[in-house]
Amino acid sequence: MSLKEYSCPMHPQIVQPNPGSCPICGMTLELRKKNAQSAHEHMIHDFKKRFFISLILTIPILLLSVLTLSKNLYVLFAFSSSVYLYGGWPFLKGLYKELQAKHPGMMTLIGLAITVAYIYSASVVFGLQGKFFFWELATLIDIMLLGHWIEMKSVLGASRALEELASLLPSDAHKVMPDGSIQDVRLEALTVDDCVLIKSGEKIPADALVIVGDSSVNESMLTGESTPVRKEKGANVIGGSINGEGSITVQIKKMGKDSFLSQVIVMVKTAQESKSKTQDLANRAALWLTMIAIVGGLFTFFTWILLEQSVGFALERTVTVMVITCPHALGLAVPLVVAVSTTLAAQRGLLIRNRAAFESARNIQAIVFDKTGTLTLGQFGVTDILLFEDLNQEELLNYAGSIEVHSEHPIAKAIAKQSKEKWLVENFKAIPGKGAEGKINGKEVKIVSPGFLKENNISLNDPRITTLSRQGKTVIFVIIENQIKGAIALADMIRKESKDAIDKLKKMGIRCMMLTGDNTLVGKWVAEEIHLDDYFAEVLPNQKALKIREVQSRNLTVAMVGDGVNDAPALAQADVGIAIGAGTDIAIESADIILVKSNPMDAVAIMSLARSTYNKMVQNLLWATGYNAIAIPLAAGVLYDFGILLTPALGAVFMTFSTIICAINAKLLKVKE
Repeated sequence: MSLKEYSCPMHPQIVQPNPGSCPICGMTLELRKKNAQSAHEHMIHDFKKRFFISLILTIPILLLSVLTLSKNLYVLFAFSSSVYLYGGWPFLKGLYKELQAKHPGMMTLIGLAITVAYIYSASVVFGLQGKFFFWELATLIDIMLLGHWIEMKSVLGASRALEELASLLPSDAHKVMPDGSIQDVRLEALTVDDCVLIKSGEKIPADALVIVGDSSVNESMLTGESTPVRKEKGANVIGGSINGEGSITVQIKKMGKDSFLSQVIVMVKTAQESKSKTQDLANRAALWLTMIAIVGGLFTFFTWILLEQSVGFALERTVTVMVITCPHALGLAVPLVVAVSTTLAAQRGLLIRNRAAFESARNIQAIVFDKTGTLTLGQFGVTDILLFEDLNQEELLNYAGSIEVHSEHPIAKAIAKQSKEKWLVENFKAIPGKGAEGKINGKEVKIVSPGFLKENNISLNDPRITTLSRQGKTVIFVIIENQIKGAIALADMIRKESKDAIDKLKKMGIRCMMLTGDNTLVGKWVAEEIHLDDYFAEVLPNQKALKIREVQSRNLTVAMVGDGVNDAPALAQADVGIAIGAGTDIAIESADIILVKSNPMDAVAIMSLARSTYNKMVQNLLWATGYNAIAIPLAAGVLYDFGILLTPALGAVFMTFSTIICAINAKLLKVKE
């Protein structure tokens, strides 16, 4: 029997003796000790425990530092050594690891500072002439432990959203057994094709297909869709979403790593861990800051010695410089914003595959939309109704819809869907290629195309028909008792959000364009309706990438928004490729960013988030560097003549405060539209 145990980092209740994948979220199981917490939470607990123990040990150090009797010095040394070795251990270990990796940083500075202070004070105890500062050392370590405890809690809070995604799934489910009975089972006991009953208000345990019942499902925590989505037999549901008012029975289709939620978690984690140019810049700046701190500390020490101050005074200034200059805020400035923005986007159904491309989205100058299914619904709908005789619009639609309900043609379905009433039709007959006819309430009714009018020499001179035809719309005519009573115009319906999305993007200074395989008349109509800057019509799928290249040749940084299937070459050619309306199928290799919903407003949201994310990064970097520009001279003692002098402990407070400000600023990031 194996003594090793493997658990899921997101679902610690999943434990097994062999490596593999979590049956709930599909993440790789990690080797763990029994009852161990996650590494980050364990470190938070460790800093907390070390802080309180060191704080207790600091009390006698403070008392003994006041009662400076010779017999007390060794007791003071013993207490101080305990704080140095126990409380300072995380920093000493970090110092060793950073030097071993030849990448000195924050732990190097803290480790050096407390070691120099400790060795010098110990030397004073054992005969060196000078002033020991054990109480300064102890309080410095206390403050550093407290600061790291608070910092790590802030960092954990900033990236907790990823765990919240994983916790969306329930722990058990109502499995429908072969005999029809219901049995409650653990989630990990479910397999593909199992049937599960979902009661009102319960979470859906896995990606599944509705086989019985209908209900409304809240998918907002997964797709950002605020309105509950109606689900009937044959509809897909996403694991982690919440069932509404009705009970439904579903058949499991995807579990573990294949599920939508698991793919989102992996994608978010990958994006968070990927480094960006801004982060590389911050890392280089942090390394340089470490070097500056060490050199600045030495310069401070020798300057005060030359100014005939005591070694203890000079050393205290040196330690303060090293502590206050720790590049922790600089090192966390970008990663914290990355963690927040990526998880925030995922909660809205904006999935980032390529971190670098997402960051470059802030520089987008032109955005090219595919028309069908992106700016439009990809299905016919009634746009105009013209009346020539004494019928009203509703009656005309009812006559047309009653005939067309018997046809499977997309145009016929659109008209039938629009009509409110369906009347009884007798003697229904299709007119091949031209329409359909039948008898309603004893009247002969024909729904026909312009070709039927031309073939039967029926003339109709109405400038409105000409206008509709020039817009590329399909026009059909309603003939009752051999008289043309009206006309119905249809087109691929423009999404109601498209115009608002285009207006907002143009206000952001982004040029908006469209690609379509439809004829020029249709392209022009859509472009004029939603106020596009430009459009390309009659473009074949294999020509879309060439059109993107053509826009790029105008010295514009270009984003392409398409459905991710026939738009794949264009998405790959664009500087930023955005696949829209992916639903639960998020494995689109050609896209840098995936928008779960078919909503053009999400393209606005991702552009806005990219800009806001960059602004937060810049704010954090400016704060971290600007803080040090002021903190280093202050710590070195430039205001000593004015009576302003920082202790190492106060320097540690300022350093911690600086990092917490960066964490809070990152948390303030929002998705704007």
